[in-house]
Amino acid sequence: MPMHDRHVLEKLQAVNPRAEIWWDSAPMVYASWAERVVAAAPPAKRDRWRDQLARLFNPAAPERSLFRGVTTNPPLSLAALRQDLSRWTEIVRAFIREDAAQGVEAVYWRTYREIIRQGAQFMRPLWEASGGRFGFLCAQVDPRDCFDAERMLAQGLDLALLAPNLLIKVPGTREGYRVIEELAARGIGVNNTLSFTVPQFAACLDALERGLARARRDGVDLSRFRSVITHMSGRYGRLGDLPAQAEARGIPLEEADLRWAEITIFQRAYRLVRARGLPVKLLISSMCIGPCNGPGGGASWHLEKTSGAEVVYACPPPFIEALMAIEDDLGPFRPDAVEEEAPPATLAKLRRLPYFVEACEPDGLKPEQFNRHAALIATAAEFARATRHTVDFIARQFEALHTG
Repeated sequence: MPMHDRHVLEKLQAVNPRAEIWWDSAPMVYASWAERVVAAAPPAKRDRWRDQLARLFNPAAPERSLFRGVTTNPPLSLAALRQDLSRWTEIVRAFIREDAAQGVEAVYWRTYREIIRQGAQFMRPLWEASGGRFGFLCAQVDPRDCFDAERMLAQGLDLALLAPNLLIKVPGTREGYRVIEELAARGIGVNNTLSFTVPQFAACLDALERGLARARRDGVDLSRFRSVITHMSGRYGRLGDLPAQAEARGIPLEEADLRWAEITIFQRAYRLVRARGLPVKLLISSMCIGPCNGPGGGASWHLEKTSGAEVVYACPPPFIEALMAIEDDLGPFRPDAVEEEAPPATLAKLRRLPYFVEACEPDGLKPEQFNRHAALIATAAEFARATRHTVDFIARQFEALHTG
């Protein structure tokens, strides 16, 4: 296939065949999303984009797709529910009719489990065709419980019963790493979410190492064990304290400086993960477009400056659309781009900011400080808010049945 006919993500993956592209949304929404993108495409690109999107993900045959896995979170699960509202309304009301005494929270959990089950079923053919290497879907524990190890462990064990191709998403809180160890000890794959700093990545690797050692000691089958550690790149600069600390110190920070801060943390985490030799990959998420320095103004440093890495790229629908809009501005991906260091002047500025130093140095944060990290708190609050909206949707179905 000529290079110009390939999707941006196909070009990225071609640089390192061991890199993986994942869909960052519920798989059930892909077909309708792709139809909207094609319908809105420039006429000259419509046919090419239709072919590209068909190659990215074929819901009828995931094993033929570029996407190798799926990650979700509470806002994405809520979006999947809203996109097919009438069907989910009937599912929820059927749960309520079975036993109205079970209450709103119990029906919420049943509904969430059903969203996860259906998503895992979508990806099961790829999981089977690849011998368990690919085709995983990530299922997140309740973000309202991100500081409660006992509840998160119970939820993770419950979700793991739904399908063999699930990774349980556990937050990068102090309590979360206890849960990751316990799940790994049972041979249950995990995705460490809400992770932004090198100390968190190191804590996750330690937890995985302890858990897997226990699993091997207990004779647990680890032949299909997989795990990923998520670096929520764009959220670090957008939601954290970096801009405020720079302003307080009179340090001018441009968009390029924020991206370099995120990429530098990613690079250190990547080297750390590779050095440990565990069955885990770094996953980069929350990527964005910018800084605008391409020939036509478009760029995505989160892709361009990490290309060549053996990592997972989790791409949500809006990001993929934005990439397609600037596809003509992006230069070729380089296989050694991930080795490029930030300019010395940029690093000198960043090292004056405590928020960057504590994220970049392996001992920059102690485990008891993870729960106070600015980006973690902001993201956990966003995820918890989406969960509450879903719970309220369930509550309104109770009300509708009661008044009806």
